[in-house]
Amino acid sequence: MANREFNVLFLCTGNSARSIMAECALSRWGKGKFKSFSAGSHPKGEVHLIALSVLKELGYETSGLRSKSWEEFAGPDGPKLDFVLTVCDRAAREVCPVWPGQPITAHWGVADPAAFVGSDEATRRFFLRIYRELENRIKIFASLRVDVLDRFALENRVREIGRVKLTDEKKP
Repeated sequence: MANREFNVLFLCTGNSARSIMAECALSRWGKGKFKSFSAGSHPKGEVHLIALSVLKELGYETSGLRSKSWEEFAGPDGPKLDFVLTVCDRAAREVCPVWPGQPITAHWGVADPAAFVGSDEATRRFFLRIYRELENRIKIFASLRVDVLDRFALENRVREIGRVKLTDEKKP
């Protein structure tokens, strides 16, 4: 793969929390190397308020974030995708569109923070824990030498990253 910026799409079902947080994290940790996007198979139409709060707390600009359909990226007017990464179980089992250019795909499933039930503070901590798990994987991903790995090695490495978990943080 040539030395250029690579397009990465994070997919989830609702595109309201996990995929949005992953998009933000890659925009930070992969700046200049990766351009990140997010979408959902059945978008909620709005970004989860706690996801927005956590992202703001972490120093992200959130005014341009929106929940959108993967159809924006599957058509001929969408960006050429190099990687498509699912971050929730439901999207991984769904039939995805055929992505032009055969991007590398992998499943990086994490728990759904929007489904968490608990106090406001416990919910915020859970969102933050999910962000950190995604961020941990994204830091590894952003450090890959995409320009020197062959496609087979790159596919394997990207899929391995999906099995990385946080082990040093407490559950809420």
